[in-house]
Amino acid sequence: MTSEEAQALIRQGETLNVEFKGERSRPLNDTDLVETVVCLANRQGRDWGYLFVGVEDDGSITGARPRHEHSTTNISQVAAMIGSRTHPAIACRVEEVMIVGKPVLVFHIPKARSPVGTSDGKYLRRRLDGKGNPECVPFHYHEMQSRLSEHGGSEYLALPVHGATWEDLDILEFERFRRTIRESHGMGDQTLIPLSDWDLAKALGCVDGPKDHPEIRLLALLLFGKEESLHRFLPSHEVAFQELPDTQVVVNDFFRWPLLRVMDELLGRFRARYRETEIQVGFKRVGIPDYSEKAFREAVANALIHRDYTRLNAVYIQWRKDRLEISSPGGLPEGVSMETLLVTAPHPRNPKLADAFKRAGYVERTARGIDTIFFEQLRNGRAVPSYDRTTSTDVVLVLSGEPPDLSFVRMLTEEGLAGRSLDLDDLLILRAWWDGGTLSLEDAARIVQKSSREIQGKVNDLKRRNLQSKRIELSANDRLELKDQAFITVRSPSRITHETRKGLEEKLLAFAEKEGSISRAKATSLLQIKSHQAYRLIQQLVEEGKLRKIGEVGRAVQYEFKAKKHE
Repeated sequence: MTSEEAQALIRQGETLNVEFKGERSRPLNDTDLVETVVCLANRQGRDWGYLFVGVEDDGSITGARPRHEHSTTNISQVAAMIGSRTHPAIACRVEEVMIVGKPVLVFHIPKARSPVGTSDGKYLRRRLDGKGNPECVPFHYHEMQSRLSEHGGSEYLALPVHGATWEDLDILEFERFRRTIRESHGMGDQTLIPLSDWDLAKALGCVDGPKDHPEIRLLALLLFGKEESLHRFLPSHEVAFQELPDTQVVVNDFFRWPLLRVMDELLGRFRARYRETEIQVGFKRVGIPDYSEKAFREAVANALIHRDYTRLNAVYIQWRKDRLEISSPGGLPEGVSMETLLVTAPHPRNPKLADAFKRAGYVERTARGIDTIFFEQLRNGRAVPSYDRTTSTDVVLVLSGEPPDLSFVRMLTEEGLAGRSLDLDDLLILRAWWDGGTLSLEDAARIVQKSSREIQGKVNDLKRRNLQSKRIELSANDRLELKDQAFITVRSPSRITHETRKGLEEKLLAFAEKEGSISRAKATSLLQIKSHQAYRLIQQLVEEGKLRKIGEVGRAVQYEFKAKKHE
C-alpha cells in the first residue's frame, strides 16, 4: 500500500472495515492488537479489513511506536504473533508505511469465513452502534450460528431442540402440508403426499434418530410445531400483520404459528383486501390488481425463508395507503448486495426451510422468487420494487400501490396479444425508458445489473420494435376510478405524464383563486388534459363546494373559487 492509498482510506474515517489505533498517549499492547484484528476479521461484508496503528481516532497521524528491541519493528514477527494467538489462525499481511514522515503499521485483514477468536477464547465482532459508529462487541454463540448459516457452513434451523418431543408437533400441520401440495397446481412435490407424518418429517430433514426417541430440530417446530411449543423453544419467531392507512393502526395482529398456517392466514387477508380495475385493449379486458398475489406470495415467503431466526424480532407485513412494506430480520445473505440482487445465484440463509417451501409448492422451484416480484409489479404498470431501506440488520421490501401507468400496461398487453414476449430485463429497460424518454446503454446495464455487452442486443431489439412510441392517450373507458388518486393522462404523446387528481385539483384551484375564476377551456389548457377530463374534474369540484358555477351555457360559463364571494 502506498502512502497516498493509505491516506485516502484514512480520510474516510473509521468504518466497518477500517479501524485506527493511536499510540500518542500509550503503546498498543499485543493483547489489544490481537483482539482488534479478531474483531475486524469477524465483520460483515466482502471487502478487506484494515487496521492502522499510529493513527488517532480523529484521523491524525502520530506514528506507530517500535514494538521490538533496539527501537525497531519486525513486521514478520508481528504477523507471526497474530497467527499464533488467533484460532483459527488469521493470516494477515502487515506492512510499515511512511505517512507525512511518520511510520504507520497497516494490517490487511481477510474476512473470516467462520468465527475467529483469540487463543484465550475471546470472540469479538465488528458492528455499527446506534449512532452509526463502528465498534467491537462480544460475538455470541447464536450470532455465530447465524454467520455460519450465511456462509453455508451450517444451518441454524437444523440444530436439535433440547427438551422437544414428537408431542410438540401438531398432526393438523402435517395434513396442511399435504393439502398445500395438492392445491399447488403441480408446483409441489407430489411424492410427499402419501408419506406418514414421521416419514414426511424425515424427508424434509425435520427429525433425526430413532422413531421412539427422535431428535426434533428447529425446522420441525417452524413447519409443524404447536403454538405453545414455538413460543417456548423458538421465541424469535413472530409475524406481524398491520394495516396503517394513515397514522392510526387499524389492524395490528401478531402470530406465533407454524409457517404454512401463517402463509394461509396472510394470503387470506391479502385476498380480502384485493382490488382490481380493468382496461379495454382491443377486444380484451385486462385486470390490473392493486398488488399481484404472485408477487405478494413470493415476497412473504422470501421474508419467512430468509430471515435470521437468531434475532429477536418479527417479520412485519404493513399494508399502507399507498404501499405494501415487508421487512424481515437479518441483512442480505452473504454474497448478495443491492447491486447484484437480480443476478446473484440463489443462496438461502436457511436452505432446508427453503427446500420445504419449494416442495410444498409455495414458491418457485427455480428459487428466483425475486424475479417474480419485480416482473409482476412492472407487468401491472407499477413502480419498480424498492429495497432501498434495507440495512445490514433488516431486509425491507416496498411494493408501490400508487395508481398504475395504464399506457404502459396497454403496450405490454398489445405485445402479448401479438405473440411478442417480454422478459424481466425488457420490462426494467422499458420502464426506465418510458419514464425518462432516453436511456444510455450504460444506464440500461446498471438497471438490469448486467454488463453492457450482455444487453446490447436486447436494447437494440427494443429500439427496433419502437415500443416507446406507444406512449399514447388512453380511451375514456380505460380510465381508473380511484377517487382522489385517479389518473388523468395528458394530451401530448411527447409529454405524457401521470398526475394524481389531487395535484391537478390544487393547480386548478390555485389559478381560480388568483384570477377570480376559471373556464373549462382554460382548465384544459392549464392542466394539459382533454376537454371532457377538465369538465369532469370541474364538476367534481363544484359538487364538493370548492368552485361555484357562473353563467348557464357556452363559453360564458366560468367557475369561481368558492372562498371568493360573487357580487
